[in-house]
Amino acid sequence: MKALDRLDSAFEHRARLAIGVLLARHDEISFARFKQSLSLTDGNLGAQLRKLEDTGYVALRRDFVERKPVTWYRLTEAGRNALDSHLGALQSMIATATG
Repeated sequence: MKALDRLDSAFEHRARLAIGVLLARHDEISFARFKQSLSLTDGNLGAQLRKLEDTGYVALRRDFVERKPVTWYRLTEAGRNALDSHLGALQSMIATATG
């Protein structure tokens, strides 16, 4: 099955896939917003974001909002391409399964 070759291991974890999908819908998302949307602990969310950052799929910037530090995340071009390829592979597999 050729679709398997297009699956990206960076998006095989459900939290990382959800992070990628949320970032595809929004230009930037803060750490706090991810935490609220995904109901993950700080440690787990930070680890999953770090893995995507290490692959070059996610970039971050730090800012201050009302004197409080805020970390913002966005998909890089490589991340968007990888996510599109991964989602396309999943859609191909679903189409094969449903005939």
